[in-house]
Amino acid sequence: MTVERIDTLVVGAGQAGVAMSEHLNNQGVPHLVLERHRIAEAWRTRRWDSLVANGPAWHDRFPGLEFDDLDPDAFASKERVAAYFEAYARKINAPIRTGVEVRSVERNTGRPGFTVETSDGIIEANRVVAATGPFQTPVIPPIAPDDEALTQIHSAEYRNPEQLPEGAVLVVGAGSSGVQIAEELQRAGKRVYLSVGPHDRPPRAYRGRDFCWWLGVLGEWDAEMMRPGTEHVTIAVSGADGGKTIDFRELAHGGMTLVGRTRAFADGKVTFESDLADNLTAGDENYLSKLDAADDYIRRNGIDLPEEPEARAIPPDPQCVSDPILELDLAETGITSIVWATGFSVDYHWLKVDAFDENGRPRHQRGVSSEPGVYFVGLPWLSRRGSSFIWGVWHDAKHIADHIATQRKYLAYHAEAQRRAEDDASPRRAVTVV
Repeated sequence: MTVERIDTLVVGAGQAGVAMSEHLNNQGVPHLVLERHRIAEAWRTRRWDSLVANGPAWHDRFPGLEFDDLDPDAFASKERVAAYFEAYARKINAPIRTGVEVRSVERNTGRPGFTVETSDGIIEANRVVAATGPFQTPVIPPIAPDDEALTQIHSAEYRNPEQLPEGAVLVVGAGSSGVQIAEELQRAGKRVYLSVGPHDRPPRAYRGRDFCWWLGVLGEWDAEMMRPGTEHVTIAVSGADGGKTIDFRELAHGGMTLVGRTRAFADGKVTFESDLADNLTAGDENYLSKLDAADDYIRRNGIDLPEEPEARAIPPDPQCVSDPILELDLAETGITSIVWATGFSVDYHWLKVDAFDENGRPRHQRGVSSEPGVYFVGLPWLSRRGSSFIWGVWHDAKHIADHIATQRKYLAYHAEAQRRAEDDASPRRAVTVV
């Protein structure tokens, strides 16, 4: 069997793989990017039809290319984002090979590098970069009912309201995906119940600047550690409908029914935690703290931005908050569908190396794995809060490419030193002096 050899193999051609290729190119590192589907496939087929980016076009992009014919303050559709990464890959001449699945990566014994089994043959690589991102395996919690009468789908499978049968819908999870799906279903005329857990609720914009700008100037994108106790806190922000601040009370006043975290299903009923009001209050505190920080920044720096006192108005509690629903009979309420907007887990079953902890999470420092020669890019909090965002991935990929280039220089020195030693030790022909 013919074996292909490459210095660095990048697995995945989404935003992380494309960014990785650019920086490896800049460092002169020979590499190959393998993608089992198409470039940016997740943006095409793992998102609902109406999805747009959560950040404005001026922010959610790589430094080397802007979105053509798009207002910098607009939010790109998922099709535009996928096309953007295709265009970027062409711009940098990324060596991407699509339609090739990586089945296993194993460290070689007694010699450097890794043997990679793919659907297109065997590759030997000195280094492997896992650029498959965090949204690999949809997670549906074990409390999901075993009920054939209910249509249950994950947000990764949701496309549009027509996909669901007649009847009310329970959306579990109130991060960006859950809220946007719930709103779309309500606009389509469906009765919607939204299960709201702990969340951060930043303003979409404040005093004429998008929240992406505020997090930037306030230094929050570069925060290197997650605040303790926020591991399971989602972020509720939306670029839909031109971008707007999510306010759960407004959603309820508009006809949506809010409930607390979903606890269990039994005997045709679903029960909820009594934490709805607390979750909303904590979200309000997060929202107001962002406004306070922005106001303080404006005062300290003498910036001229318009006042926005109405941004601090919090609507009154709707009845579903003041008198929370703790149990619903699915048949009586007409709930025929559940959309699980409950996130994703990573899947590295193909990466058969010692690079994971006891819970299967990658062990790394800024993407440099505990397994020499293995790297991770595109994961949340890889180096900072912004790591899983498009621009953050680009910066993390540069750090990893720099690390790879440095390692290559050490190996190049070793090879040259060894060559010189062999030359010095080789027999010299005798020279006769006349």
